[in-house]
Amino acid sequence: MRKRLRDYGIVIGTGTPGPRNKITDVKGVTVGHCTVDTQRSKTGVTVIIPCADNPFSRKLTAAVCIQNGFGKSQGLVQIEELGTLETPIALTNTLNVGIVHDAMVDYMLKVGEQDGISITSVNPVVGECNDSVLNDISLRAVKKTDVMEAIKCAGEDFEEGDVGAGKGTVCFGLKGGIGSASRVIVPGDKSYTIGALVQSNFGVAKNLVINHKPVGRELVDIESAAEDRGSIMMIIATDLPVSDRQLKRLCRRAPVGLARCGSFLGHGSGDIVIGFTTANRVETKTDTAVYSMEVLREELLDQAFEAVAEAVEEAVLNSLAAAFTVTGYDGTTKYSLTDVYLNRL
Repeated sequence: MRKRLRDYGIVIGTGTPGPRNKITDVKGVTVGHCTVDTQRSKTGVTVIIPCADNPFSRKLTAAVCIQNGFGKSQGLVQIEELGTLETPIALTNTLNVGIVHDAMVDYMLKVGEQDGISITSVNPVVGECNDSVLNDISLRAVKKTDVMEAIKCAGEDFEEGDVGAGKGTVCFGLKGGIGSASRVIVPGDKSYTIGALVQSNFGVAKNLVINHKPVGRELVDIESAAEDRGSIMMIIATDLPVSDRQLKRLCRRAPVGLARCGSFLGHGSGDIVIGFTTANRVETKTDTAVYSMEVLREELLDQAFEAVAEAVEEAVLNSLAAAFTVTGYDGTTKYSLTDVYLNRL
């Protein structure tokens, strides 16, 4: 596995990480990548599978927070309306959203067929970042087979950095990518886990902050761009028993983690959060008119709010720490945080 932020002695916040310090510390969640890395294509797809069983027949309580809507994601409207997630979540580049969505439909139809469920409507969720600085995005290099490969190889341990949907992304003028982190909280007499995964593609070098230190001021020669152009997808997973309304409140705390890294959520950055809980599943095969769920008391959410902020902050920094330096299709090079800063520590 590639080195992460804590391997350099940098600890974010005061919370306790899960055993992997990844989104997959939430039981049942797995992550898979497929990376497309050729001379002209630096891109890929990352799939977050939210549960071990069929999410269509047992939907997950979910929520969305669109902090800045400069993005082309699919499937968010239904989550906003119904408060449920019924498919895995896929991340890719902007111009590949349609192809990945189509592949996810194929995948869910096959899952439904295997389980004896007729699926006539399904809501695949696909997020995106524009990786055209390093990737010849017009080639639309991610294919259906790549999505299936990412699903096939999904597991509890997974690489971060310039892999999958993060292969061509740029964050704070450096090489961005996929990053993850988690926190364990005890809001009562039982512990729960909150995990975050990000596809980082935002920010200006001079604004980068690491553990309260304005590191970006040392890196201004790395990136001359004065505009925050890009995006970030943030996926929040938990096993906390919350309603979709409470989950939305958790999602709203994710941008706190971005701000701690130095982001001001610029005009050109699409900042989107998708959250789900593996508790409070919604059964579709039932004759009952009313279903019940456990919901955490509102005043006990503060631990969860803090955990989301810390996990997102560390996930962003892990996406930078784990990335390698990458030269794009037109000769543009984006350096890794490790090469320009962390190896000096």
